[in-house]
Amino acid sequence: MSSPFPDDCEWLEPDGLGGFASGTVSGVRTRRYHALLLAATAPPAGRMVLVNGFDAWVERGARREALSAQHYVPDVVYPDGGRRLAGFVHEPWPRWTYRLDDGTIVEQEIVAAYGSSLVLVAWRLGVRLPLPESGVRPAAVGQGATPEPRSSPAAPPAPLTLSVRPFLSGRDYHALHHENPGFDFHAEVVGERVCWRPYAGVSAIVATANGRYVHEPDWYRRFLYSEERARGLDCIEDLAAPGTFRFDLDREEAVLLFAADGFEAAGVAASATARAEALRTAERRRRAAFASRLERSADAYLVRRGAGRTIVAGYPWFTDWGRDTFVALRGLCLATGRLADARDILLGWAETVSAGMLPNRFPDRGVTPEYNSVDAALWYVVAVYDYLAARAGGGERIPDAERERLHVAVDAILAGYAGGTRFGIGAAADGLLAAGEPGVQLTWMDAKVGDLVVTPRIGKPVEVQALWLNALHVGGSFSRRWQELFAHGRASFLDRFWNEAADGLFDVVDCDHRPGLVDPAFRPNQIFAVGGLPLALVEGARAYRLVEAVAARLWTPLGLRSLAPGEPGYVGRYLGGVRERDGAYHQGTAWPWLLGAFVEAWVRVRGSTPAVKRAARARFLAPLWRHLDAAGLGHVSEIADGDAPYTPRGCPFQAWSVGEALRLDRVVLA
Repeated sequence: MSSPFPDDCEWLEPDGLGGFASGTVSGVRTRRYHALLLAATAPPAGRMVLVNGFDAWVERGARREALSAQHYVPDVVYPDGGRRLAGFVHEPWPRWTYRLDDGTIVEQEIVAAYGSSLVLVAWRLGVRLPLPESGVRPAAVGQGATPEPRSSPAAPPAPLTLSVRPFLSGRDYHALHHENPGFDFHAEVVGERVCWRPYAGVSAIVATANGRYVHEPDWYRRFLYSEERARGLDCIEDLAAPGTFRFDLDREEAVLLFAADGFEAAGVAASATARAEALRTAERRRRAAFASRLERSADAYLVRRGAGRTIVAGYPWFTDWGRDTFVALRGLCLATGRLADARDILLGWAETVSAGMLPNRFPDRGVTPEYNSVDAALWYVVAVYDYLAARAGGGERIPDAERERLHVAVDAILAGYAGGTRFGIGAAADGLLAAGEPGVQLTWMDAKVGDLVVTPRIGKPVEVQALWLNALHVGGSFSRRWQELFAHGRASFLDRFWNEAADGLFDVVDCDHRPGLVDPAFRPNQIFAVGGLPLALVEGARAYRLVEAVAARLWTPLGLRSLAPGEPGYVGRYLGGVRERDGAYHQGTAWPWLLGAFVEAWVRVRGSTPAVKRAARARFLAPLWRHLDAAGLGHVSEIADGDAPYTPRGCPFQAWSVGEALRLDRVVLA
């Protein structure tokens, strides 16, 4: 019995609202975002950490053994629950197996309820391994066998008591919590229900348990989060521990449910045990309905927004971003047949078009939208095209009103860009799209260090032209007025972007809006001229040379490097503090989401035959499938180092990385 996963691998239990529970295989919380109950109080926004974690231990007579571990300053891991961890699985939800020193097995599981800010933690006795006749006790994982002396029959063992001490905060999920006199430790106890109200204006925390609650308030100080420390961020936190739940494990399973105030109402009259079983049954049925492991993971990013749906860009720290949404939607929704979700998302964003642009993030009520993205609106047009094609391919009739709303949004985007809009964005005389002003990051390569934009790319960036011309092509199928501009722009693109010396395309032409000035940096953006979009702009021998050059210089098993090794400014490791990491973000760091466009291009230039697709699966998809067990379990990371061994970095659960993997699997290589 053992876990095939490294201890620092992370698990995720999303709630369908934007909240989640998350942690590591080892049980040690290494991020400020690792929590048992992290609730989206205004789904999917308003995220608050309510229950950070817990300590758990068992006692039999005078013997006490920990089932948990915490990391404290200066670098102390205590208690020693990790040494009893004998196994871990994360399907259908995270489950740990602990082996006590006498061979007793204790199983622990964590399950988030879909559509509710509620999480279940449960413990039960497993099958105790019998002592063999030789008197040798079964070995714990990683330990040798130990002789077990024979003895005469003893009296029945004392009851096995489980104690669980939750840690609370009630803070914004990006913040850290510190000891203060304002925390309210008072507990309202009614039957199996315990309620704490840590701060005025913060959601109450409701616990329901089939054990006994003992109120013993205290502070646990100076938790240390190693991932935050490695990222150069504040990393020390104090948490409030109001009391302890005690359970008799010999008698029954220990059940502990935590909910944000208002979310425990469903079945609140039922016992904790009955509610736990109902939750498990519902979640087991819901999760079994997905066709594959990756499709189950994809469901994590599709969450409620008002009466509709949206896509969370990644866990644990992203919300719903425009660009990410429309890239991810094609895999998360269209490739998996979730067309109703795609419709809700596209119609929701259609209402946010302003002067041709879509906001960088979905504008929450009372928040001023940010329109610092040149490509979000263009990706929207591509997503609309693919959505309509998917509906037509399935023989569905699209209501006229829905089609009209989408057409109006697409036309408004093209009109805004053609006529000129914010940040110098507008169609130039050559039919291409110019964009950019000093100090503003508009493309997906949007890292900024203080006031310095690391990759400004002012002028005519190559992937923006690919998106612009694809958007005009889509618009031309709705209205003939865009066809002439498309033809003119495409001819200019083919004439102006080819870089013979590099077997590829310039990254930007007319840099800083200076006619004729080009940026020859070898970056992955050029791949969108061949793959990843409905219309390939570069074809034939040039397309083949481009794809081969990208494969040779940019491909890694976990994505395309954002800059080729040997180019000025290349950084192969995404490490250090904020400035160092932001400086490396698009200067060599590999991005898994780019594999969608790359593999599609690789297959296209080879003829898209079944044999070519099989070769692409073996060469490019196999490393991604192995990665599903290497960082964010079941998911694909945001980024990885550009240098071997290509260590996963950044956000461990990333929507467009998962989406593009699904699009490759279900569409491109099907």
